Amino acid sequence: MLHATDLAEDEYEDIYSGHLGRRTLPKLAIPDEPNDPRTVYALIRDELALDGNSSQNLATFCTTWTEPEIHRLMDDCLGKNMIDKDEYPRTAEIEKRCVHILANLWNRPSGARSVGCSTTGSSEAAMLAGLALKWRWRARRGTGRPNLVCGPVQVCWEKFARYFDVELRQVPLEPGATGLRPHQLSAHVDENTIGVVAILGVTFTCDYEPVAALAAELDAIQAGTGLDIPVHVDAASGGFIAPFVQPDLEWDFRVPRVASINASGHKYGLAPLGVGWVVWRSAEMLPEDLVFRVDYLGGQMPTFALNFSRPAGEIVAQYYNFLRLGREGYTAIQRVCLDTAAHLARRLDRLGPFTLLYDGRGGLPAVCYTTTEDAGFSLYDLSARLRVNGWQVPAYPLPPDRQETVVQRVLVRHGISREVIALLADDIRRAVKELTGTTAKRPHVGFHH
Repeated sequence: MLHATDLAEDEYEDIYSGHLGRRTLPKLAIPDEPNDPRTVYALIRDELALDGNSSQNLATFCTTWTEPEIHRLMDDCLGKNMIDKDEYPRTAEIEKRCVHILANLWNRPSGARSVGCSTTGSSEAAMLAGLALKWRWRARRGTGRPNLVCGPVQVCWEKFARYFDVELRQVPLEPGATGLRPHQLSAHVDENTIGVVAILGVTFTCDYEPVAALAAELDAIQAGTGLDIPVHVDAASGGFIAPFVQPDLEWDFRVPRVASINASGHKYGLAPLGVGWVVWRSAEMLPEDLVFRVDYLGGQMPTFALNFSRPAGEIVAQYYNFLRLGREGYTAIQRVCLDTAAHLARRLDRLGPFTLLYDGRGGLPAVCYTTTEDAGFSLYDLSARLRVNGWQVPAYPLPPDRQETVVQRVLVRHGISREVIALLADDIRRAVKELTGTTAKRPHVGFHH
């Protein structure tokens, strides 16, 4: 007969009545003794369950759903450090394949030897592109303080400017505009401008800035002043949307002035957090001084990144998506997302108290709107009311010079079904009905990226 005393303690101790389960978890110091892995897992999982439901987080651009095969590949790569290209040459090869695939997707010039690399996300990719712009400007001129011209940008560009001593010239939004406009450039560029950033999917409104028109304006400026100013395209989200559902839109390397492009693999590239990509038009666009070389199977491989040690799984997952989905698969997914966003825009337009700033067509799969003057409630009120049902829909003011306009933005990603968006629209309708005629202020719900 087997007695309880014959069992190891961790074979019969209950998770919640055991010594760890009946105490609050250590928060300031590491415990003295080890604990049962099942108990630790269960208690941490319980705490994480109190987070918001990612499928209801309509504030984030980031991937929140992946196929089970990606989970398995991520597990397989758990111990691989991406930067160790000598130890993991096949993983390094997969990264290189992804760069070539993206350069091709973004229409690199015929015969050009495009270069690029993976990063921890689009923010790091943007900073690498900014550094290349600064180094090329310094080689051309080398005097004065460099500046970077842009419209409403994500905070990573503000970080780049501060960290690398570049003046960020953010052009104010004009009334009715959702981003930088070509005629605004001449008043802001000069001999110390390292480049102009064009956004393919403005963070605040999800519309595209007119890359080709901005480049044409810079062509005219060069004809009049001699200033040759390159364009960098921050395609954090649009870089994985436009090639598939807006293929005729010229925003990429088809525009001769575009020197580099960054994108987030973990946004509409459908890879898990966190992987980004940066690709240069040609090897000449990436100054050699910025490139480090590491031994690779008896030869050398160039590396250019801010982060040295990082996991390989997300890069492998990106390659999996390229093979798994192909052009047809990506096109089908992004088109459904756009159609779902347009469906939500129609529902909101019929409700009455909203003015659409972006209706989900022509840019990212998203909707951006504000309230009419006679709505009787604020979007902060609505955002707080929707949180009661678990929805995370941010309310925030537009950038300076249009801060009096408060908007909401809903992003539709892979895994956010038409049914989920229909349920959101129903909850918005009920919330509007409850809020109509009230002016009670709710807690401020800030902007989420």
